Amino acid sequence: MDYSTFRPDHIEDVLVRMHDGQWFGWSDSKNKVYVNLIIFDDTKTKPTEKELTDALVKQQSDFDAQEYARNRATEYPSIAELTVALYDTDDKAAIETKRAAVKAKYPKPE
Repeated sequence: MDYSTFRPDHIEDVLVRMHDGQWFGWSDSKNKVYVNLIIFDDTKTKPTEKELTDALVKQQSDFDAQEYARNRATEYPSIAELTVALYDTDDKAAIETKRAAVKAKYPKPE
């Protein structure tokens, strides 16, 4: 995973979401490629390399589709601003104006 963005970027990101617990590992932890994938749990079957790469592409696509939401979250009013707006009508109008501007800046894809 790219920890600067939390975007999935490796088949390991898919594997950790498939099942709970330590059900898989690597025969060479410094070379985490499909051929080195080991399944520890006999109740789990080893996914194919294609299943993993397809799932990774899907996770990346889902992540990319939510970029607008991540961008909005950084610019939306803070919890403190929202709390004050609950009690002050002028602040509430300002909050709604700020939220509308952020939504216009980062529109939801159709």
